[in-house]
Amino acid sequence: MSFPRFFLPVLLVAQLFSYVSSSAQSNLKKQAAAMADQLQGKLVEWRRDFHRNPELSNREFRTAEIVANHLRKLGIEVRTGVAKTGVVGILRGDKPGPVIGLRADMDALPVQERVNVPFRSAVKSDYNGEEVSVMHACGHDAHVAILMGTAEVLASMRKQLAGTVVFVFQPAEEGPPAGEEGGAPLMIKEGLLDNPVIEVMFGLHINSQTESGRIAYRSGGAMAASDWFYITVHGKQSHGSQPWSGIDPIVVSAEIIQGLQTIVSRQVDLTEHPAVVTVGKIESGVRANIIPEIAEMVGTIRTLDTSMQQLIHQKLDLTARKIAESAGATAEVRIDNKTPVTYNNPELTKWALPSLREAAGNDFVEEHNPKTGAEDFGFYGQKIPCFFFFLGGMKPGENPKNVAAHHTPDFYLDESGFSLGVKAFCNLTLDYMNRK
Repeated sequence: MSFPRFFLPVLLVAQLFSYVSSSAQSNLKKQAAAMADQLQGKLVEWRRDFHRNPELSNREFRTAEIVANHLRKLGIEVRTGVAKTGVVGILRGDKPGPVIGLRADMDALPVQERVNVPFRSAVKSDYNGEEVSVMHACGHDAHVAILMGTAEVLASMRKQLAGTVVFVFQPAEEGPPAGEEGGAPLMIKEGLLDNPVIEVMFGLHINSQTESGRIAYRSGGAMAASDWFYITVHGKQSHGSQPWSGIDPIVVSAEIIQGLQTIVSRQVDLTEHPAVVTVGKIESGVRANIIPEIAEMVGTIRTLDTSMQQLIHQKLDLTARKIAESAGATAEVRIDNKTPVTYNNPELTKWALPSLREAAGNDFVEEHNPKTGAEDFGFYGQKIPCFFFFLGGMKPGENPKNVAAHHTPDFYLDESGFSLGVKAFCNLTLDYMNRK
């Protein structure tokens, strides 16, 4: 094939421009990585301060103030009071390009800490009318610190950024207090995704059972939908010495609980998607010699597929009602949808992997099984393409089966991998701004 003589210089110029652009992009990511390493000490310091001063959902006032002040010092546009206590920072690069969202959650849990560290929480607060101890027992303190560090790195590159970054510091991921709105649904309701219009969003969650220095991901359904169910069994009250004269709702409830366990083990195809049905609370009666009239139970359903979710809802309702009827009792069933599946857009996931591997190393990025824990990040994925990944927070060499799980009093994080979270966020942002 022959080319016109003028075409060859044009082709060479295009190739040279592409090389220069690629080289500049590579240098920018190297600069971001070096700065992330330099920030490691500050990341730990921030995280320990938040850990020592945890705040419950929709009450993250101190955390929000620290975040907002930090973003303002970086010259980032700041919006406060979003979804009650949320903070949104908008960093507009000097060049045109996409709008990218980066999200961290800020709230702690009503858990009493048992870990013996110098920055241990001694905070107490009100939770639905009850005084409770408060602890960052899920790693949200680390998430806030990592996103603050990411903002510091990217703000230093404003002139080279081809697009806009929206830093989303979200309250109430664990769920708002009774009678309140909060979390991702309220941020979306108040227009987070619309001004500016966010094209794509990235989020991370630190994991106490994955080694520090490693990143884990899952394409498609990465974390489960969370539904809560409420079953009220109506029996007939009688004297405890004459059970035949009443209908015992406690016994009926026990049979319902046993029946619910067969939904997953016997009635749905577990080769398609994992699922969980758990009863977490049951209340009934006032004293030993009275068979009560009512028993109430509360539980959760976890699914990774919408069709299976609907099937389990139907089976749960049918199981509870029919078992109750067989004993002469009745059962009322209510199921509330709490959070959707955290769904990683497959195309976006495939695109993101080289960015993560460059940040952590090829051998330190691995695909994991879907998790039956839930995350309200899934609400963003219902609106725009999203990618959510896991950052290692376990001391290397430890057995993940022996370390404390999230949401427990002994939850502990190895802090050495925090800077990797910053590198991953920066790589995803810079690569997405310069994608072909």
